[in-house]
Amino acid sequence: MQLLIGFVAAILVAYLAFRARSLSLSGALAAVGVGTVIFGIGGWQWAVLLLTFFISSSGLTRAFGKRKNKLNEKFAKGGRRDAGQVLGNGAVATLFAALHGLYPDAVWPWLGFAASLAAVNADTWATELGVLSPHPPRMITNLRKSVEMGTSGGITLTGTFAALAGAAVIGALAALLGPGAGSGSRALIVALAGLAGSLFDSLLGATIQAIYYCPACDKETERHPLHLCGAPTVQIRGWAWMSNDWVNLACGAFGAVVAILF
Repeated sequence: MQLLIGFVAAILVAYLAFRARSLSLSGALAAVGVGTVIFGIGGWQWAVLLLTFFISSSGLTRAFGKRKNKLNEKFAKGGRRDAGQVLGNGAVATLFAALHGLYPDAVWPWLGFAASLAAVNADTWATELGVLSPHPPRMITNLRKSVEMGTSGGITLTGTFAALAGAAVIGALAALLGPGAGSGSRALIVALAGLAGSLFDSLLGATIQAIYYCPACDKETERHPLHLCGAPTVQIRGWAWMSNDWVNLACGAFGAVVAILF
């Protein structure tokens, strides 16, 4: 019965997000799968963390969408999340919700779940609020080198503080709603693990994420095979299969592993 309730709730949330243009059709279908497992197996506490990530990230995308319009040439996808983005951000959390069904008395599935969401929330907040930085980003692998805003692997002080804030929101909820509620140390662990996941995301973006070049615009981009201008793009670094969706998946997984090791 709880799984059925979770399925109905997931359909409702996905439908509303689709109507609000926060999700594409494929994204809505993927969200139904993710939501059914998390709502149905985890329960309302798990649903609160998932919805906090989704609502806050979607809200920031809308709030600062105009500032990011000039950076659309950099990013592989727009603000309307498709199935790849939904699974990239939510697959690890879904796995830990399923593991909770197998180990209902264990605390580590909740910790892994919360930390994975803290990591992707931190990454999203850093991306959306980093555009407010008055200074250009610097590559995480070489902090002396300034790069264009929106460059994969680029970080700013503003974005880093935003990442910590995004992770801390999930950490606080994890402490309040999780088993043995009210654990301040758990909030700190989840928040720091989320920040670590976000920085790991930037490291992958600077090293092995597939990055392309548009010769017509003389710009680096995540877009392939065509840039926004319509010109073909050519790969200049990274692994061809390592898209931003896979980087997001690794971000959530890294955050979960860090929290569980702590």
